[in-house]
Amino acid sequence: MTECPVLEVVDLGVRYGQRHVLHDVTFAVGRGELIGVIGPNGAGKSTLFKAICGLVNHEGVVQVNGVHCHHRTDRMDLAYIPQRNDNDLHFPITVGELVLAGRRRFRHWWRRPGGDDRAAVSAALERVRLEHHEDRALTELSGGQLQRAYLARALAQQASVVLLDEALSGVDQPTTLELLDVFAELAAEGTTLLVATHDLALARRRFSRCLCVNGTLQGDGPPADTFTDDVLDATFGSALSGKASRVVVD
Repeated sequence: MTECPVLEVVDLGVRYGQRHVLHDVTFAVGRGELIGVIGPNGAGKSTLFKAICGLVNHEGVVQVNGVHCHHRTDRMDLAYIPQRNDNDLHFPITVGELVLAGRRRFRHWWRRPGGDDRAAVSAALERVRLEHHEDRALTELSGGQLQRAYLARALAQQASVVLLDEALSGVDQPTTLELLDVFAELAAEGTTLLVATHDLALARRRFSRCLCVNGTLQGDGPPADTFTDDVLDATFGSALSGKASRVVVD
């Protein structure tokens, strides 16, 4: 990687009490990469994203655009979209209000949103094909629409890196393909996206690079190189690696 990485993680580790959930995670990501973060439930994918964003205490170093991050406020160039069950969808908020929240980094807390903020919200909603949904409540959205609304917030935030935790879970096949197309378009325009998933077949088809995670980084590279028996065994366990290998080949 010749240019400065957009995101660099060095020796990252996370402890919950006495339990080491993640350890010795090191990788670097360039501008406009679309990366699958692969692993079973409980492997540490969500914890990895939260640590990168400064939402949980961690060991090691996180750098964004060459700047060492010491506090969460240093990481506003990162946008984190958690799993759907992490969100309180009963909170009375509209799609437009959600996306507008992404503009907080650009103004002091006492200032009201201005014309630039409104324009950024409209552009972000149009980018994810929700331009006619600004006044709708989040509770009225389908799973795919909700994911696109959170993605629009990340775009309004003008984040260099977007971390999507199981964004494709619980949505139907047409919506999955539509979201993947949006991800690819954003990556082509320079946004870096890391998408956590446990779907190996989808990862092989749609991601040129995969990070395999289970407690640490078990593999990093193109699916053809990382989806080997040894890496899948370390990532998913020996009971599943043979089945996983067959799914990947199909």
